[in-house]
Amino acid sequence: MMRWVTLSVVTAVAMLAQPTLILKNGRVWTGVPQKPWAEAVAITGQTITAVGGPEVAKLAGPKTRVIDLGGKFAMPGFNDAHVHFLGGARGLREVDLTGVCTLEEMQKRIREYAERHPQLEWITGSGWEYGCFPADRLAHKEDLDAAVKDRPALIRAYDGHSAWANSRALRIGEVGRAAFTGFGEVERNALTGEPTGYLKESAMGLVSRHVPKPTRETNLQALAEGYRLAASLGITSLQNASGDAETLALYAEMRRQGRQTARVAFALTAAQKDAPLNDFAALKRQYADEMLRVVGIKLMLDGVIESHTAAMIEPYADQPGTSGEPNWTAEDFNEMCVRADRLGLQIYTHAIGDRAVRMALDGYEQARKRNGLRFHQTHQDRRFRIEHIEVIHPADIPRFVANGVLAVMQPIHADPGTVEVWSKAVGLKRLPLAFAWRTLERAGARVTFGSDWPASISFDPIRGIHNAVNRRTIDGKPESGWIPTERVSLEMALRAYTQAGALASFEERRKGRITVGMLGDMVVLSQDPFKVDPMKLYETRVVTTVFDGRVVFQR
Repeated sequence: MMRWVTLSVVTAVAMLAQPTLILKNGRVWTGVPQKPWAEAVAITGQTITAVGGPEVAKLAGPKTRVIDLGGKFAMPGFNDAHVHFLGGARGLREVDLTGVCTLEEMQKRIREYAERHPQLEWITGSGWEYGCFPADRLAHKEDLDAAVKDRPALIRAYDGHSAWANSRALRIGEVGRAAFTGFGEVERNALTGEPTGYLKESAMGLVSRHVPKPTRETNLQALAEGYRLAASLGITSLQNASGDAETLALYAEMRRQGRQTARVAFALTAAQKDAPLNDFAALKRQYADEMLRVVGIKLMLDGVIESHTAAMIEPYADQPGTSGEPNWTAEDFNEMCVRADRLGLQIYTHAIGDRAVRMALDGYEQARKRNGLRFHQTHQDRRFRIEHIEVIHPADIPRFVANGVLAVMQPIHADPGTVEVWSKAVGLKRLPLAFAWRTLERAGARVTFGSDWPASISFDPIRGIHNAVNRRTIDGKPESGWIPTERVSLEMALRAYTQAGALASFEERRKGRITVGMLGDMVVLSQDPFKVDPMKLYETRVVTTVFDGRVVFQR
């Protein structure tokens, strides 16, 4: 049973080593059900060594840094359980269209960026939203040509699943009238057959493969900038949902240089059925500590609702001629799950549509059946993961519990500013189980939250918590997609961004709560989320971030 440390035990600990950092006079949410509140925390080195009342402050020695919280709220550091961190960090230096919702303003921002960066061979960026183009169409090359014509330009949508290319970029990618046969689509003018400049899913690669790759040093600088942003948002753990051995080596270099300010769990991308899983398992053995660890693989089953590339059981409401197609055959996906599980690799599966979610559950069931009930050597269960789960069929909800599958979801994707196009595509029939956080939680599933940054409109956990807690139908219209029955309690949202994240990466014994023996990762907020109007949660800011027992951000 978890308890506050008594003074006698605290004193015994202090005799061994004086704390290096003490936070006192705060309102500390520990995340421990039996003792959820404390007012002071002592950290010695990297580890929490005392949690309790005023007696903890008495442990300070001559070299102890003491921070008086002045009554402020403190909690475990945020754990973003699904992020594409290097891509997001690189995007900090590109065109950012986040929050811009008129074509004219998008063009203005792109044009100004191009003028400020005359040395760039390509103009790249992200952030546009599907509902921000004229009602009768999406992104067209002529619109982008009007902003930048002298150089190729490729601007990704906020979700990363579509892109907007100008004419020069399309010519370089040789995107003409020839049919595209991969996963995704080259949108074409219905009369001329010419590409419009709107590319979906793998079709983006026709152009993006020509964009000059960043140098190693540029990538390291981007990671440093990304870590600074994460620290300012109170994020002390990241679960990176894509990447290869080369990318992993960049994270390892940041750690070697002492520039890492968030713990990273890493899933390697397995894009094809012949992915080198034995090599991935070797990397998992090589990187296996609390700062940087490989946990498994990432599979991509479908696309997204907005571009009609998510795999649905029934056709889309606004395009009844399509229901989306999965990126894998059921046979290949099941075999990949069996092979990865046999090697002890945790499996992340991107599945947004209800058909894709069902396929993921089928694959995990096959892995359990064909590999028997053997557990991995160091873990008591597989902790299969399904990422996103934006639409789910009611019959599949109990299967999460039956198979021990973690639901890793992103409240930011249900932001009311982005759901109009999404809701129109899904249709009223499927809306009751849109972003079904509360339904899955009630069913007993383990629900974990993340951002999907940069494939989202915000990296900020506070923004995600606000969305999770404040779901409500917009203007009383059910078609808004903002289904209030799926909102969750504040405590559940906080756990989903802390303890549940630790569970998702097999680290619940070392982080996600504030108690003796846990890692010294904490965040101090500008206001107490338990005491403010829930509709004011978004105003909360991070005041201090403590990572690995040291202050890495202070506002």
